[in-house]
Amino acid sequence: MPALTRDEAQTRARLLDVHRYAIDLDLTHGPAHFVSRTAVRFSARTPGDTFVDIKPAELRSATLDGRPLDPATLDGNRLPLTGLTAGEHELRLEAAMSYSRTGEGMHRFTDPADGETYVYTQMFLDDVQRVFAAFDQPDLKAVFELTVTAPPGWTVLGNGTATRDDATEGRWTLAATPPISTYLVAVAAGPWHTVRTEHAGLPFGIHCRRSLGPHLDTDAEEILDITRRCYDRYHALFDEPYPFDSYDQAFVPEFNMGAMENPGLVTLRDDFVFRSAVTDTERQSRGMVIAHEMAHMWFGDLVTLAWWDDIWLNESFAEYMGYQVLSEATHFTDTWTDFGIARKSWGYDADQRPSTHPVAPAPEDVPDTASALLNFDGISYAKGASALRQLVAWMGEKDFLAGINDHISRHRFGNATLADFVDSLARATDRDVPAWAASWLRTTGVDTLVPVVGTGADGGWTLRVDRDGSRPHHLTVGLYDRDPTDPARLVARDRLAWDIPAPAVPDDDAAAAGPATAGGGTTPRRQHTAPGPRPALILLNDGDLTYAKVRLDPASWETARDALSGLPDPLTRAVVWNAARDMVRDGELPPTAYLDAARAHLPYETDTAIVSGALAFARTQIADRYLPAADRPAALNTLSTIARDILRRTEGSENGDGQGPRLAAVRTFIDSATTPDGIQDWLSGGSVPGGPALDPELRWRILGRLAVLGATTPAAIDDELARDPSATGRQGAATCHAALPDPAGKQAAWDALFATDESTDLSNYLFNATAAGFWAPEQLDLVRPYAARYFPDAVALAARRGPALAESAGRLAFPTPLVDTATLHLAEECLRTADPAPALRRKLADQVDDLRRALRVRGA
Repeated sequence: MPALTRDEAQTRARLLDVHRYAIDLDLTHGPAHFVSRTAVRFSARTPGDTFVDIKPAELRSATLDGRPLDPATLDGNRLPLTGLTAGEHELRLEAAMSYSRTGEGMHRFTDPADGETYVYTQMFLDDVQRVFAAFDQPDLKAVFELTVTAPPGWTVLGNGTATRDDATEGRWTLAATPPISTYLVAVAAGPWHTVRTEHAGLPFGIHCRRSLGPHLDTDAEEILDITRRCYDRYHALFDEPYPFDSYDQAFVPEFNMGAMENPGLVTLRDDFVFRSAVTDTERQSRGMVIAHEMAHMWFGDLVTLAWWDDIWLNESFAEYMGYQVLSEATHFTDTWTDFGIARKSWGYDADQRPSTHPVAPAPEDVPDTASALLNFDGISYAKGASALRQLVAWMGEKDFLAGINDHISRHRFGNATLADFVDSLARATDRDVPAWAASWLRTTGVDTLVPVVGTGADGGWTLRVDRDGSRPHHLTVGLYDRDPTDPARLVARDRLAWDIPAPAVPDDDAAAAGPATAGGGTTPRRQHTAPGPRPALILLNDGDLTYAKVRLDPASWETARDALSGLPDPLTRAVVWNAARDMVRDGELPPTAYLDAARAHLPYETDTAIVSGALAFARTQIADRYLPAADRPAALNTLSTIARDILRRTEGSENGDGQGPRLAAVRTFIDSATTPDGIQDWLSGGSVPGGPALDPELRWRILGRLAVLGATTPAAIDDELARDPSATGRQGAATCHAALPDPAGKQAAWDALFATDESTDLSNYLFNATAAGFWAPEQLDLVRPYAARYFPDAVALAARRGPALAESAGRLAFPTPLVDTATLHLAEECLRTADPAPALRRKLADQVDDLRRALRVRGA
């Protein structure tokens, strides 16, 4: 089916004004289909032809102004509307629509824990046409009125408050929305477990599957408290009040993303309803998602992009505001450390691949919806949020918020572009915002900042910062000395404000400008000279205000190697860990040196985000990809040793400050086990010595590792599933079965992944779970023959099952452990000759680049 092009969307927007949709959905027609009826009122500015978007199982009828349209004229997902006259029109359609098992359109899920069924919509980016007929593009906003007929015992949720019709069982009416874009319409229906409250005169609700109800109740006050606090903080920041009539958050099953910003009904993946122990950092991540989605109510929903080239206007802003507002409004005050160690690397990695793109790509580089979907990545989220954080540091928060409020006021209930955004910011400051936007938003790649330390003429020391790149940077340089009473600790000597101008500034002019002014002045600093001995550690981008790779000079790296955990601030430590990570990836630091630093410092690290992030990089990249296979067991043993050290340090603190690092260490110990010894005893005994007790997540984690090691059986996996028959349990069992080192088991898992019969298709989550267990570095000889099968099978799957499964096939089912030239050549040949679907092509291209990098780091 053809993707909507930007040119087609602009042509249709010039022709039409869309006023109102009346949507009637009947969910009582069995497990395969639902009935969708649409009446849309619109006007044509001039006579002309256009089309409406719909992807039905069966188009039963269509009329335009009472005149029947032939359903046979439906061309893929487009029903032509020809001979429109200038003036008002009404289009009516009735269709049978297919439920989805891929998280797109109207997703249907039956909970294995209790047999209850739930449905919810995910309309983004162009999937509204899987649910009802629409002029499906973001700049044709309209009012939406929905009625829904659901089975008895179900509750219906939507963008507006829902009212049950007492006269007709199962029939619900949703309050009309203000003008919103088609992709933001939402419905969720099922026997929800609900917790309701009211805040600031507005009804708030949180909802989940009944089987998760006790777990939601446990965290309900935390979730609602964060929601209230973020709501109040946004009202303090924004002049425009919250624009919708209610605020519901539905935690829904098998959701592909973290969450979706449907106005009045945010949908979130129900993994955020925690069944098992989690760290405070994971709770913080859930809080950030709540804050992120609420930011969208203003930036994305009230003011919406005109076309998908400006998706960053939605996501970068919400990402930045999510972290910032959570830190300002709740007890999670250290959000930027987690962003720096866990989120920012997503942007750095994406920005160094051939598939990189500007934060704000040129319109011609996003010619259709298929290409737009590829840009929901680390650049649009993490890099964009980093750019906005740099912008706030450069222009000041007061002026930034003034520009944001001007933007919202000027475009409320409408659409806006990058040019509109830049204009609003420029009106609020005397800074050259267009030049900043050109440098930061229209360019690709990551700058690298390198300190050059010298000896001054009077015996002191000098510092200059060299940049490989093109962007201006406003940052802080941290200067640290060893504590004379404890050489393992570092104390701050000074923090230098440092401005690096764009390369267009002549060197002579910059040198003449002098040092930067304290507190964020814009005078560029090119060299710092100071008397006395140099600091033990010189750290560029201390505080992590800019987006750039930073390097450490040799003396600073020696200090960091000895005393990294002795730095006083976790965000400073995160910057150093990121620098080490980048040096490994760029071949400037041996992977074993990173492991040595982890061995020396992670047992003493108190910040959970840093412990988790550093261990994850060491486990999934260094041990599994960057070291030769022969060196992998030693790396895993090192990780196990680190985990044991953390467990010893945190024993007795499973409910205190050490709980987060302790849980991270337990997970790493399980994942790094090279023999069943130890973890089998944990599983048999039901707890880790010294705590914690084994909850379902840890039990499945141990069983998965035992499966990889060939130390469990299909029967034992089935017994565990009987113990935990939940949806998560089914996913855990799928992973474990796929992980068994058994030829017949591998073939069965492969057949399930790449089924060619719709009746045996896995749901999106079961696909992901099966793929997660299939490839294991411990089983290279067993799985190697599947590499050649992967590429044609993935291409066929992507063509048949659509973008969501194509993305999963490229991200999770790729033969990642096979770090060899044979796999590289197979992947390159597939990209050259097989014409994979866009979503799969993008993931394969990224995998190819990551594989090349791993081979370079290995020296292969």
